[in-house]
Amino acid sequence: MSELDGQVDESPFSDFLGFELLLEEQDRELLSRVRAWMTREVEPVINDYWTRAEFPHELLGGMAELGIAGLAYDGPGCPGRGALVDGLVAMELARVDPSMGTFMGVHGGLAMGSIQLGGSDEQRERWLPAMARMELIGAFGLTEPETGSAISQGLATTATRDGDEWVLNGDKKWIGNATFADLIVVWARDTDDGQVKGFVVEKGTDGVELVKQEDKIALRVVQNAEIHLRDARVPEANRLQRAESFRTTADVLRVTRMGVAWQAAGCARGAFEHALRYTKQREQFGRPIAGFQMVQDLLVKMLANVTASTAMNARASQLQDAGQLRDEHASLCKAHATVRMREAVGWAREVLGGNGILLEHHVGRFVADAEAIYSYEGTREINTLIVGRAITGESAFV
Repeated sequence: MSELDGQVDESPFSDFLGFELLLEEQDRELLSRVRAWMTREVEPVINDYWTRAEFPHELLGGMAELGIAGLAYDGPGCPGRGALVDGLVAMELARVDPSMGTFMGVHGGLAMGSIQLGGSDEQRERWLPAMARMELIGAFGLTEPETGSAISQGLATTATRDGDEWVLNGDKKWIGNATFADLIVVWARDTDDGQVKGFVVEKGTDGVELVKQEDKIALRVVQNAEIHLRDARVPEANRLQRAESFRTTADVLRVTRMGVAWQAAGCARGAFEHALRYTKQREQFGRPIAGFQMVQDLLVKMLANVTASTAMNARASQLQDAGQLRDEHASLCKAHATVRMREAVGWAREVLGGNGILLEHHVGRFVADAEAIYSYEGTREINTLIVGRAITGESAFV
């Protein structure tokens, strides 16, 4: 199906310009299955898990059946559906719950992407099919306690070759899925040549301590952990054979940064949809507040933000599918979508008034979760400087 086929009104009301019509019929069917599953299985229970800061492990079987892990990749066992489909699915996940969207972004994006882009043919065959089936869950260990945006300038975590093994030492922080992951891709600095290399650390490896991070106010369903590596031994066979420098890490992050831009659009879209439904049910002065001019103004501004972010993301994903996506493209999308998301969820909370802070109306969860999406995968400031460097030719990082 081309973008000229079908009708815009076939798409959900929040897909105002019919971006789903850019997809082939089979991909639109996949998107519909994801939407139905998230609405039926996740939305009714997610507030309870969010309150308890726990992960709904019993839902993973149903998510696996959707076949969306590693959706964009064409590696062994992977769906190979492309970046645009993957992005729209990421938006669909976040539309219902940004935490579940983040879980898949870490597993299917960062972890599987590291193996796809940095692994040998044998390593891809060894891990990717099981990860695509979600029989093995992945995590991605890059961020460190004392280093955020400056991570590209050097890692404190080290890897030292010892025969057929590597000895890892250091600490990682904010590692999503790590508390229950089967495989954690850990990035460390080779003490011999100073280059960043990737290692697949399997569950149960001696010398690896995982400590769940508590008391988060955002993405509470995501299980983040601090990882303490103390002479943890990893076989050479688990070193990503094509990851010889931070360039590979950056290649992974470029792709997954687009995923976060899509998540931001989804978070804004979910808040907008809940706000719109609320305005049709909530009555004041004898009629639904949806008929109030100031309320309609906020609703239209929310919709405009969602639509603008979706449009920018869709074009960048098309470039990604054509092999033309650059760092500055992904950074512009991430910076723009997260700022527009922050505005949209704030307006949604405003529309709901006092009820906006009650989880039963969902909007409060989106407001809180937006704060994490705003910061991870590069802050607005860092992404702005990446774009600024591209358009001026001058680096303003320091």
